[in-house]
Amino acid sequence: MTEIIDLILALSQDIKDLKARIELLRQSRAEVLKDTWIDNQDVLQTLHISKRTLQTLRTNGTLPYSKVKGKFYYRVADIEQLLQDNYYNHNFKRDGNK
Repeated sequence: MTEIIDLILALSQDIKDLKARIELLRQSRAEVLKDTWIDNQDVLQTLHISKRTLQTLRTNGTLPYSKVKGKFYYRVADIEQLLQDNYYNHNFKRDGNK
């Protein structure tokens, strides 16, 4: 009986180790993605906005971009920052207190 308990404990520890490794991989992948660039179409699909709205975000300086031979590119980190800067939770006031 103790052999079974030992086996279960060992498996439980292995599962915890695997979970920790998966989380590390997920976090490192997210960091790599922040430094990547995506094009107009990807931004439109990600944010569910129109071409005109994206043009407005570029024009008024809300979303930084790079233009190469007429094609626009955006950093994923800049898009995440835009979303974070405009995050609103109606349960909290602007200063973070209820």
